[in-house]
Amino acid sequence: MTARKKPAPPAAEAQPAACPVCHGTGEVARTVRVGRKHRVVGEQSGLCLNCLGSGQAPE
Repeated sequence: MTARKKPAPPAAEAQPAACPVCHGTGEVARTVRVGRKHRVVGEQSGLCLNCLGSGQAPE
């Protein structure tokens, strides 16, 4: 009786590298400023301009 070979595991597909600016989320925090003196009142989420919201590092 011969030894059976185990089937090779399926090859893992390479994931594209995450964007270094947004860390793969596609969004970054933008500062919200108001008034004549441009007081900072908070932050809101904005589109990552490095990857244009895809979350993948540009090639």
